[in-house]
Amino acid sequence: MELKWVILGIAVLMYALVIVFQDKKVWFTTFAGILCIVLGTVFPGIIFSAGEGVQTSRLFALSNAFGSLINWNVLMIYVGAMTIAALFLYSKVPAKIADWLVSIAPSTGVAMVLILAMTGIISIFVENVATVLVMAPIALSLCKKLKMNPTMFMVGLAVMSNLEGTATLVGDPPSMIFAAVANYNFNDFFIHNGKLSIFFIVQTGLLAGCIFFYILFAKYKDKAVVDGEPVLSAVPAGLMLAMIFGLAALSFASPALSKIVPECIMNLSSGLFVVILAVSGVLWYIFSQKKSRGEVWTLIRELDWETIFFLMGIFVVVGAISGVGLLREFADFLVRVCGGSEFLSFIVILAVSILISGFVDNVPYIMVMLPVAQQMASGLGVGSDLFMFALLVGSCLGGNLTPFGASANVVAMGIVKNEGYPMSFAKWLRVGGLFTLVTTTASALVLWLIWS
Repeated sequence: MELKWVILGIAVLMYALVIVFQDKKVWFTTFAGILCIVLGTVFPGIIFSAGEGVQTSRLFALSNAFGSLINWNVLMIYVGAMTIAALFLYSKVPAKIADWLVSIAPSTGVAMVLILAMTGIISIFVENVATVLVMAPIALSLCKKLKMNPTMFMVGLAVMSNLEGTATLVGDPPSMIFAAVANYNFNDFFIHNGKLSIFFIVQTGLLAGCIFFYILFAKYKDKAVVDGEPVLSAVPAGLMLAMIFGLAALSFASPALSKIVPECIMNLSSGLFVVILAVSGVLWYIFSQKKSRGEVWTLIRELDWETIFFLMGIFVVVGAISGVGLLREFADFLVRVCGGSEFLSFIVILAVSILISGFVDNVPYIMVMLPVAQQMASGLGVGSDLFMFALLVGSCLGGNLTPFGASANVVAMGIVKNEGYPMSFAKWLRVGGLFTLVTTTASALVLWLIWS
């Protein structure tokens, strides 16, 4: 049996187990990654090759798996951004902004749309589940004052956070993975090759989403008042802004810095910068806020470490799949199915991504499909950005399709259930499904007009 079929079998089994046993997914990806590394070391040159015609040693195969396939820069950005986001939520700044939005809104319906828009904006920089958790008390308080069912509002929080998590490099793991594969820096998410990039494409979806929810909530005409909370400190907000502008500055300065800074440091520069900011934030938390060792440990422990190890395993498995040529063969198959049509290929990537991400974790899916999208573009003789953007938009916005398509959806369902409003699959689909259709169509239309 060819080794590529063994690798394919490992990947298929891993994905099947991840889908069935979501709570144990990190164990399956880690074990699959280790198994691929072992096979690559036992059979050097087949999975982790040094290049055509170059002799590959076992030591190279091992170092390639850990040094090249695992994107440490992305992982450091994720850990640092999660830490800063946790401190940002602790500071109560997001809640204060939401209170202000309610106070200036002419009606409750408008206030609800503004809160949902703010939820999306926060989610550009803060992990989606954390965003839902910080905004949920505001939404529930507003609903209780109006004596209304909070279900639709909570669905709105989840889907808007999922939508905007796609917009920047630090918004969500799929965006970080996309940046690693496409070699995008922070600024490339805004402007790339002189064209509006993914940030502005997603904002089209945000605008369509706000219109969608305004129509849904327009019947609430009265003006609501919520009890505000005092801000604990502006320091975490400062760290958040420093991270955003610092990453942007590093993106601009990278060409000049690469001439004087060693390549190994440049490859990790963004990650190191964000981690340094995060460490500064933790030190502030300890000394300024006078937190005990146990409270600091709780803050660190509650970060999403599972996703870090999950990504490490996925990086290696996808690298192995690519190394044995399976992704290239799959891309060639899709090109043949689409008959060489750029538009049909675009629609197929977008539609398949929406459907799959409505039921499957979008991180492993996008890891596998990004190289496939690149190969498809190469086979058609067109630029890869259009197909990779379609993949990113479809896989991230498609998570809004079902109540278990994204972690934020599951959290929102749990919150409304605890409030005494259990949500059925059909009820979610009536709002989440229509929202997905509206926002994805708007984003895809702009994407096609700009990048085709």
